[in-house]
Amino acid sequence: MRNIGGTLFFFGIGSMVLHVANYEFVILMWIDMWGPTVGWIIRILMAVVGGGLWLLDRSQESQQQ
Repeated sequence: MRNIGGTLFFFGIGSMVLHVANYEFVILMWIDMWGPTVGWIIRILMAVVGGGLWLLDRSQESQQQ
């Protein structure tokens, strides 16, 4: 779960940074199809959900030790 969370977080933050510079990841070009507001919501949700998954897996790993 840590890998999925880290990947979502990376693509969410990376997409935000690239969008400001008028670039986009090829795999995420569909995000702005519904307009810029929905695109930003999807980017933010990717970063938040990805970070949450990463932190959740990290805390579960520390409890197991």
